[in-house]
Amino acid sequence: MAKLPAAVAFDVVETLISLEPLGERFEEVGLPAGAVREWFARTLMCGFALSATGDYAPFPVAAGEALRLVSGHRASDDDVAHVLAGFADLPSHRDAEPAMRMLRESGVRVACLTNGAAATTEAFLARSGLDSHVEQVIATAEVSSWKPPARVYRHALDRLGLPAEDVALVAVHAWDCHGAKRAGLTTGWARRLEGGYGRIFAPADVVGDDLVEVARGLLALP
Repeated sequence: MAKLPAAVAFDVVETLISLEPLGERFEEVGLPAGAVREWFARTLMCGFALSATGDYAPFPVAAGEALRLVSGHRASDDDVAHVLAGFADLPSHRDAEPAMRMLRESGVRVACLTNGAAATTEAFLARSGLDSHVEQVIATAEVSSWKPPARVYRHALDRLGLPAEDVALVAVHAWDCHGAKRAGLTTGWARRLEGGYGRIFAPADVVGDDLVEVARGLLALP
């Protein structure tokens, strides 16, 4: 049975970071702004495929390859660099700070577990003012694998120094919650991105419209 967690690890890209502003940079390299969603899905596909075969590529490398795929291999190296440079300006979602603050004020530790680069994530946290709530950034690069294989979540547990039953993973992706659930963690899913939880995945322990509702639900666990 899920219980009140001692620590919560937040997914980062799309859960905390809004990718929508990258649409302007997509247009600047000749791609439609709406292609951002397809690009990120293909980025995940690249990362998942490599992890499934025991290989690994850092987030910027996979993201660059995904952009070339979305562009029909017309995007130049300069185009790729221009789009990815936009990560330096991406904002947080409005529900991120109040959710983290609620957890911290209740004595729950907060961390980030990301497929992205640690330095990029740390810069984002500092820029958005979330760094005061986050005790550490755990990057999947540390185990050369993208989420959702269980070894990634177990590495996060080692970094936090806690057993699985004392840690929750919060994300807007059902596949991420599924991976964490299979590794024994409590899970919280916000429907802000996907709208509905995928039926093929292990159900999340807490569901909310946004991160604030999820945080509130986690704090209500026994």
